[in-house]
Amino acid sequence: MDTRSKILSLEAAGRLTGPLTLATGYFDVLRVEHARQLGQAGRPLLVAVVRHSREILDPPARAELVAALRVVDYVVTADHDELDRLIALLQPAEILRLEADDLRCTRRLIEDAQRRQTR
Repeated sequence: MDTRSKILSLEAAGRLTGPLTLATGYFDVLRVEHARQLGQAGRPLLVAVVRHSREILDPPARAELVAALRVVDYVVTADHDELDRLIALLQPAEILRLEADDLRCTRRLIEDAQRRQTR
């Protein structure tokens, strides 16, 4: 299966119907914790890959990585304003916000890599 077919435009994501769970995050870098958290979320699951200023990978690459996870039904990329509009339109049954956790984990990963280089 080509998992890229799970990646929707914002317009197509806005047409999804029925109760769904929306998970939002940067997913830059995709980690095992993401798979665990998303695996515990409700279904169907729409994941919004949110753009940010210090990205390592571009949004399409991150969307493809997230789409490859079996537990994910749909993926969309969005900036924060677009995400707010999508939430208002879809009114998801559950929202799982992972942005703050993503930034914290990425910062730890960078600090660990820098610490290893100075040894």
